[in-house]
Amino acid sequence: MEQSPDERIRITYLLTLAEGEMPEARARAVALEQTVELPDGCYPRRIEEQVVGRLEALEQRGPGRWQAILSFAAALAGDGVPQLLNLVFGNVSFQRGVLVTGLELPSGVLRRFPGPRYGIAGIRAGCGGIRGRPLLCSAAKPQGLSPVELAELCGALAKGGIDIVKDDHGVTDQAAAPFRERVERCQGAVLEANAATGGSTLYFPHVTAPLGGLEERVTIARAAGCRGVLISPFLVGLDTIRWLAESTELMVLVHPTFSGTLLRGDHGIAPAVLFGRLVRPLGADAVIYVSAGGRFPISEQDCEAINTSLREPLDHVRPAFPVAGGGVDVERVPHWIDRYGVDTMFLVGSSLYAQADLETASRRLVEAVREHCDV
Repeated sequence: MEQSPDERIRITYLLTLAEGEMPEARARAVALEQTVELPDGCYPRRIEEQVVGRLEALEQRGPGRWQAILSFAAALAGDGVPQLLNLVFGNVSFQRGVLVTGLELPSGVLRRFPGPRYGIAGIRAGCGGIRGRPLLCSAAKPQGLSPVELAELCGALAKGGIDIVKDDHGVTDQAAAPFRERVERCQGAVLEANAATGGSTLYFPHVTAPLGGLEERVTIARAAGCRGVLISPFLVGLDTIRWLAESTELMVLVHPTFSGTLLRGDHGIAPAVLFGRLVRPLGADAVIYVSAGGRFPISEQDCEAINTSLREPLDHVRPAFPVAGGGVDVERVPHWIDRYGVDTMFLVGSSLYAQADLETASRRLVEAVREHCDV
């Protein structure tokens, strides 16, 4: 879709200033670094007007902290995902005290990306049309198990009624569990469990691969009958999300591993921007993030902001499932339902595995969620 020359990308930066540093000068430095990478006056006037970021607002947000809203011509994100990332947090990622806290993409930019093919409604439909309660997800783990052993775990989780069973993100194509055999066995175990119980569990294999190997793994997953896949795009590039959404009919579940490198207090990209405003338009149907109360440090406010960013209206872009994980305990799932709402997916792992019988533990969790949501 052709972009209007008047369309602009607006990025909000929270700048932490050094002693004696002026906020206007710091904001101007970011605008230059993200575009021309030259001092003022070292380029033609037309470049200033057409390329250099404009400072639209500047507001103090605490001692030494200033919020700057910069806008950039939409054409600067011209060739897709890599250049968009470069514009949002390119060279300034090497500086200190630059935190991206907001991102507004105009319609012309958003419509260059596919957005979720399925999103919340489509995944619910794929899981048997479940309504009125969150979806439940778990992982077949740990690394080192054989395809037969992993398939047994998948079958137990599916018999227990878990909606989506995925590979652990550390399971790829290791010698202990070669990709093709693992995917075929795990998918077969889930289908067998569904046939026995009347369930509709989906199995999502982890297809992250070295350069050139992703397409082959996706082909294997599709041939096995998988309806969706797990991808770790912060390892192999965010454009893999777009490729999967545009090139396949698969549901795309995003894993956040390695993204913690961008979530560093006063420098990086805020969680709601990273997992919502960036990842969702690229085509993620569901996005895993680490939830508060688990084994990783994150606030409930950040988690709720992620949820909002994934579900709120955004041009043509369908809402995507927030997937709260990273140590979500079985006993606290009802609490998180009340906090996050029913249009959330909960990734529950260790607290299920800690119980004596994985199938029984899964069934109890599903029943508890149904009872809590009165469905």
